[in-house]
Amino acid sequence: MALAVDTLDAPHPDGPGVPAEATSGHWFAIWTRSRHEQVVRNQLDRKQVEAFLPTITRWSRWKDRRKKIAWPLFPGYCFARFDPEDRLGILRCTGVVNIVSFDGDPAPIEPHEIDSIRRLVDTDLLYDPCPLIREGMMVEVVNGPLRGVVGRLVRKGAHARLVLSVNLIGQGVSVEVDAADIKAY
Repeated sequence: MALAVDTLDAPHPDGPGVPAEATSGHWFAIWTRSRHEQVVRNQLDRKQVEAFLPTITRWSRWKDRRKKIAWPLFPGYCFARFDPEDRLGILRCTGVVNIVSFDGDPAPIEPHEIDSIRRLVDTDLLYDPCPLIREGMMVEVVNGPLRGVVGRLVRKGAHARLVLSVNLIGQGVSVEVDAADIKAY
């Protein structure tokens, strides 16, 4: 669970490893090819672009052994802080598919969102990735006796509940579910 930002040579008042030019500009999400997150981060570091690749340590199993591996917390994405005018250099990195954009313009990420994730991965707390699921969304149960069941997520107090319905007759039933056992449908 280590912070996956390499230190760079240029000192900066915000801390070691942050070049002066990195504090200007916004954070952006870079969509990468499958399993190319680390490759992209390394190339951005070489170009002196501040990059952030949050990871989580997991056991990986092969036929003959098991090993702890640092997996990307958000598979398929790496984060970088840069001026949108310099995006061509980012897009030319091997493994970059695109920069997450709206209407053709790179979409900036709120600084507090990146800061929060950086603080989390720099602690010894246990954390797991989870999809962003909101109340009212259609979800599918992926674990347990209801695996494969689709319903609407609702809250009742502090508990997540899944509503299964028969729309034709306007009736439904709700059941408490563990949020870790569902995914967006």
